[in-house]
Amino acid sequence: MTGVPASAAGGASGARRAAAGAAATASTASGKAPGAAAARAAEGAASGAGRAAADDAGHGRATGSGPGPEAGPGGATGVGPGVGDALVGSGVGEAVVGEDADGDAQGEGKTPRGKKIAAAAVNEASVWNIANLLTMLRLLLVPAFVALMLADGGYDPAWRAFAWAAFAIAMITDLFDGHLARTYNLVTDFGKIADPIADKAIMGAALICLSALGDLPWWVTGVILGRELGITLLRFLVIRYGVIPASRGGKLKTLTQGVAVGMYVLPLTGWLATLRWWVMAAAVVLTVVTGLDYVKQAIVLRRQGIAERKAALEEKEA
Repeated sequence: MTGVPASAAGGASGARRAAAGAAATASTASGKAPGAAAARAAEGAASGAGRAAADDAGHGRATGSGPGPEAGPGGATGVGPGVGDALVGSGVGEAVVGEDADGDAQGEGKTPRGKKIAAAAVNEASVWNIANLLTMLRLLLVPAFVALMLADGGYDPAWRAFAWAAFAIAMITDLFDGHLARTYNLVTDFGKIADPIADKAIMGAALICLSALGDLPWWVTGVILGRELGITLLRFLVIRYGVIPASRGGKLKTLTQGVAVGMYVLPLTGWLATLRWWVMAAAVVLTVVTGLDYVKQAIVLRRQGIAERKAALEEKEA
């Protein structure tokens, strides 16, 4: 290293080490310098080493490889060969290492821009996954179901059977897309929005078609669709306070509704026609009961959220 002498680079630490070395040399050289004499020799060596470091720094000389300066009256030699290198290690070298460590720490604290872009690309690519494809299929089945349901006046057994097949596929995919999304981490914003839309679209289309054909009373369709739309709106209203989780009753309601509507889509007669009436009655009861339960949960969730916000505000003011 040129330009900055090694002895100057060591600073106060280098002077102290030089002084210690000079004191030891003075003791060895004199053999009779106890106590105060040794102390004076050490002080002289320290001052001599300091002056030599200043002179070397002013003239740009490198002292790491040459013999040290004279130590003054003590008669002890100053810094020996190789001491300058040690001083460099304890002085400037430590400062450089510290700067490098700070740079590494800053690099570790911030994610490189390239990695952020790559992560975002992976997340966007996950939109086209199996769960979302099943949701899209269910959306496409809605117009197909309506066309099959109303084909040939809506009373042809063959077309009703095809309509039932489309409805059954839609309901089955509803069971799998959410499970796949949660199990394999395929949850996306598109799925969160499209999945409930697809669920209500296929169920609403089936109920409206059945009521339009006279197979199902309109009040049943009104109760079921009114509950579904009302709970969806309620979820959005209280989402600032938290999320209302799906209950077991709600899942049972969905299953019962699917079975009942599917039985009404098929042209059943006899005891099966009687059975579907009871299944639909159970679906209506579950629809109302679970709807009231969601309303209760929403009220409790809102009260808790308001209380927590009030407590947090009071704590902040205190």
